[in-house]
Amino acid sequence: MSAQPDITAPAAETPAAETTSTGISAETELTVRTADAMREVGRRLAGLLRPGDLVLLTGELGAGKTTLTRGLGEGLGVRGAVTSPTFVIARVHPHLGGGPALVHVDAYRLAGGLDEMEDLDLDVSLPESVIVVEWGDGKVEELSEDRLHVVIHRAVGASAADAADVAHAAEDADDVRSVRVTGVGARWAGVDLSQLG
Repeated sequence: MSAQPDITAPAAETPAAETTSTGISAETELTVRTADAMREVGRRLAGLLRPGDLVLLTGELGAGKTTLTRGLGEGLGVRGAVTSPTFVIARVHPHLGGGPALVHVDAYRLAGGLDEMEDLDLDVSLPESVIVVEWGDGKVEELSEDRLHVVIHRAVGASAADAADVAHAAEDADDVRSVRVTGVGARWAGVDLSQLG
């Protein structure tokens, strides 16, 4: 049995579309099989981002949000190791050249939504930075009408047929993630998110 690629997209890709009544402008779904592949999705995503972009990451603990953000930091060419900002709430990674800084926020412990986030001055940082907010759903959408939602789910109950080595099927299944990337707002209209796969 041949090995499966580390990143795959479904055959029937959701095409980039004009902004709809739901605000969705573009959408894609990927299957990501390894942590290295998750970093690669981040690197590819960096190629689509520009100053002023807001990215919301959603997924359970250990889903791969920070791993994706590491790849994003590598792709953007920022300084410093990208680590989880859980205890400091936010980290700023300046660009090594002339590109945008990466502002990496962990909103897990913040319950007050945008009011509580105001102290971080994200609205001031947004125009010249790429802001990534882990656990940001329902908390920071008001920062921008245009944003990218990335939802990461662990694949549960992956079949042994999906693994090249049946003895490692359970270990392999633990690494498999389903990643849905949804662009909201006019910024994402016409952007081909399928190039992430």
